Amino acid sequence: MSIFKKKPKTELPAISTASLPDIVFMLLFFFMVATVMRNDTLIVKNELPYADQIEKLERKNMVIHIYAGKPSSRYKNVGTEAKIQLNDKFASIHEVRSFVLEEIKSKPEELRPFLTTAIKVDKDTKMGLVGDVKKELRAVHMLKINYITKRGQASNNLQ
Repeated sequence: MSIFKKKPKTELPAISTASLPDIVFMLLFFFMVATVMRNDTLIVKNELPYADQIEKLERKNMVIHIYAGKPSSRYKNVGTEAKIQLNDKFASIHEVRSFVLEEIKSKPEELRPFLTTAIKVDKDTKMGLVGDVKKELRAVHMLKINYITKRGQASNNLQ
């Protein structure tokens, strides 16, 4: 008589999938809360210059964005000169004024005096274009301008 008895072969229990919908909904809610929708798709090259004295904008809903730079590699057919991007399209300098006025009208009236224009300029863009944008902003009394940069030493811009 043997000491060890062979156990009868049992089947593995089925895996319970009862908690699977809970996990899926938990992931769905996580991504809905954690995801930020991108406002604009960049169509201009945008390598930002460095600055060492920067401040973070507190309320991003009170910011009007204007981008400037050479067209990105996907838009080489537009040319190689620096362009202005308003929302998701190229624009001329004369369209800046109407764009800013439309953006001001789209904001709630109590926020309008506190709006800031954020200019995001590629580091290789000439200042003449930026000066022209500033003139257009001055014409519509948007005098609060913020330049978007990267944190770092300003001497890194010379490289």
